[in-house]
Amino acid sequence: MEIQLWQSLLIALWVAMVQSRSFLGIATLTLRFSPMMTGLICGVVLGDVPSAMIITAAIQMIYMGTFAPGGQMPSEPCVATAIAVPIAILGDLTVESAVAIAVPVGLLGSYLYQFRFGINTVIMKWTDKNAEEVNDAALTRSIIIFPTIASFLLYVPFMFLALQFGAPVVAEFVSANATAGAFHVLSVIGGGLAAIGIALTIYVIGKKQYIVFFLLAYFMSVLLKTLEISMVSYAVIGAIVAAVFVLSKGESTNAV
Repeated sequence: MEIQLWQSLLIALWVAMVQSRSFLGIATLTLRFSPMMTGLICGVVLGDVPSAMIITAAIQMIYMGTFAPGGQMPSEPCVATAIAVPIAILGDLTVESAVAIAVPVGLLGSYLYQFRFGINTVIMKWTDKNAEEVNDAALTRSIIIFPTIASFLLYVPFMFLALQFGAPVVAEFVSANATAGAFHVLSVIGGGLAAIGIALTIYVIGKKQYIVFFLLAYFMSVLLKTLEISMVSYAVIGAIVAAVFVLSKGESTNAV
C-alpha cells in the first residue's frame, strides 16, 4: 500500500487545523490532546478505519495521564498519531510497533509546537501595538488570523513531506526489520507504555475510598469476559453504580 498525495495533504491539513486551534475554537484543545479523532481521520483518509482505531486506542492510553501545563505537552498526540498510524497501516505493523514509533515522533512534534510559540511571540508584538491603538480589526488579524496562517504554513509542509516521503520509507524499514533485536525491544517498550498511561490516570484521579470501584470493574471484565459484554453495557452498569453511590451518599448526609 502506498500513500497518495491527496491523502498526505488531507492529513497534513487536519493536523495544521487542530494545532492552530482554528477549528471549533477552544474545542480543538480536546482534538489536540486526544489522539482518537486524529486516528479516525487517518483511518477514513487511508480507507482502513478499524486498523487505525485499534492502533490509536493503544496510543491514547499513553496520553491518558499526560498533562499540558501552559498548553505545552511533553509529546504531541496529534502529530504522533498522524505519523504513527499511516506508518503502521502502510507497513502492516503491530500495535506495539506503532506505539514505539509514536513516542519519538511525538517528542519531535513538541519541539515543532515550541517553534510555533516562537513565531507567535513575534506576532504578539503587533498585538501589543494594536491594543495600544485600540484597533479592533488589527487585533482580530494579529490574534486569530495571523497565528492561524502561521500554523498552516508550518505544519502543512512539514506533515506533508513527512507522510509522503518519510512514512513509506520508515514503514518498509520497520517491516523488514521487525524481528531484529532493537525493534523487539521497542515493541516491548511500546506495549508497556500503555500500562504507564493507565497507571498515571489512576494515580491522578484515584482516591483510596474509590479504588474499590476500579477493582470491581476490573474483576467484572475478567470474570465476564466469556459473555462478550460490550463496552456500552459496561458503561451503563458503571453509570448505574455511580448513581446508586451518589444517591446513597446524599441520603446519608441528609440523615446526619
